Amino acid sequence: MRCMRCGSQNVSIQVVNEVDLKNAHNGCFWWLCIGWWWIPVKWLCLTIPALLAKIFIPHKQRAVNKTRRKAVCQDCGHVWNI
Repeated sequence: MRCMRCGSQNVSIQVVNEVDLKNAHNGCFWWLCIGWWWIPVKWLCLTIPALLAKIFIPHKQRAVNKTRRKAVCQDCGHVWNI
């Protein structure tokens, strides 16, 4: 394999793990069946506990792992995806 920038063949290939945090959302089906009436009822009837829950309970997040192969030129340091 050759480097695109300098033309050297001194290239190493590495597998890089990239982690993205995504917020968990309720789906469309949940909003159609439950969410349209539950959220207003919760805020009208349970205002103080709902505010405390919003402050102290963390958001649900999930980690999404992506593995990518990258090539690194050992001479010039150029990095590209394979």
